[in-house]
Amino acid sequence: MGTQAAFAQGPVSNVDRDIVFKSVNVIPMDRETVLKGQTVVVRNGKIVSIGSSTKTSANALVVDAKGKYLVPGWSEMHAHVPAIDDFGPMKDVLTLYLANGITTIRGMLGNAKHLELREKVRSGEVLGPNFYTTGPAFSGQTVKTAARGIEMVKEEKAAGYDYLKLLPGLTKETFPGIARTSKELGIGMVGHVSFAVGVWAAIDAGYSSIDHLDGFVEAIVPGTDTLAEQETGLFGTWIAYAADTTRIPKLIKGLKDKNIRVVPTQAIAERWLSPQPASAYENAPEWKYMTSDEKKNWLNAKSSYVNNPKFNKERAEAFVAIRRKLILACQKGGVQLMLGCDAPQVLNVPGFATHHELKYLVDAGLTPYEALKTGTVNVASYLNKTNSGSIKAGYVSDLVLLAANPLENIGNTKTIEGVMIGTKWLPKSFLDSELKKIEK
Repeated sequence: MGTQAAFAQGPVSNVDRDIVFKSVNVIPMDRETVLKGQTVVVRNGKIVSIGSSTKTSANALVVDAKGKYLVPGWSEMHAHVPAIDDFGPMKDVLTLYLANGITTIRGMLGNAKHLELREKVRSGEVLGPNFYTTGPAFSGQTVKTAARGIEMVKEEKAAGYDYLKLLPGLTKETFPGIARTSKELGIGMVGHVSFAVGVWAAIDAGYSSIDHLDGFVEAIVPGTDTLAEQETGLFGTWIAYAADTTRIPKLIKGLKDKNIRVVPTQAIAERWLSPQPASAYENAPEWKYMTSDEKKNWLNAKSSYVNNPKFNKERAEAFVAIRRKLILACQKGGVQLMLGCDAPQVLNVPGFATHHELKYLVDAGLTPYEALKTGTVNVASYLNKTNSGSIKAGYVSDLVLLAANPLENIGNTKTIEGVMIGTKWLPKSFLDSELKKIEK
């Protein structure tokens, strides 16, 4: 019999020894089921076997997982890692993600340091989730001419970024060249839909993923084309109450036909852009990982929204409600949703906010299983990683051990007992000690 996990305080590698989850309930995610009382053996970053009685090697680390649940690690597809030159704060953010069971992230505003960080994570020098990164953003500030937009696409492709991050401010003059060159060079556009471009042009251009449901509200509100951008508000906050829901099916069909993925970041709407006052969020336990300046800025952003002369409680509720309708319509219409919450961003702490996002997806009408798919199976399909997103023999061992069943209650994703990232098992004791180090 191998060593019991209780004695393992730090990370344990499965390069030299098997790690065995004994008597565990497996949620494989390729179908909605629980495989009870399984023994799961992982070795050298892969799941070797799953069964009711699997033989284990003599020096194996045995994790007594009776009554616990093993799920694939989650992906956070709208993450932010500080775009600075100091690896310290970057590593802290990676810790917040990992400690919350997130084993893959897509960084949505990168710089050259992120390319270095990606290599350090891949080599094992830095402990963190699988890391994909965009480059510096395409926006009204960075792209003043069509020629500059084309040049930036070429520069970022040559530098080795995984995706192009689009921010607001692109125009009918600057966007087409970016879209055409991105397609030619095979590097996907992700992120915002600029107001002057609109969601239909974004769909026609074949965005890799549209994030925030950006442009969706504007597409279903009659007469938006007669309004200036500042009249519509962020993501259509000021006009959502006038949405014509009969326009939703056409939008969903457009997204589905072009196989465009959607990352809702509903946590931004349900928290920052909801009718709730700032005081509703200021005592959240996860705030201890953010600096006092970040907290202050977030509370100020929330207060300035609810104190805006255009703010109206009923209309704010209508904004959240129409976004929920759009999310559910995507799910029902076969548009692939991917998990992402935009953190660190107003009221969203990295890692912790992803669990809020899962709950908001369920609040929108998804089942817990469908919500969990957005961060597992759907992302594996998007990244074309045919050996991830599910628990099967031969698949990568990016796993989370939970104390309770998330299919019964999505809130159970927070009951993390340990995280397996590739070749490393990180027990709860280690994760807790790492989190303690980064408390502010």
